Amino acid sequence: MDYIIDRFEGKFAVCEKADSEDIVNIEINLISDNVREGDVITFKSGYYVFDEEKTNNRKNAVKRKFDTLWS
Repeated sequence: MDYIIDRFEGKFAVCEKADSEDIVNIEINLISDNVREGDVITFKSGYYVFDEEKTNNRKNAVKRKFDTLWS
């Protein structure tokens, strides 16, 4: 299961499930270090890890959408 980090609130990362619009709170201590808002994390072996490829794909898709708005 993939999640997109929306924001951080206290000891939680507020995340959106990638396959729906459901919002979940994930304890920060269960997430790999150096993640930021907008990053994609994947649940593996009881821990949430940063997925660089999915994050880059998502950011590029958003950039393409904005580029078409301004052209």
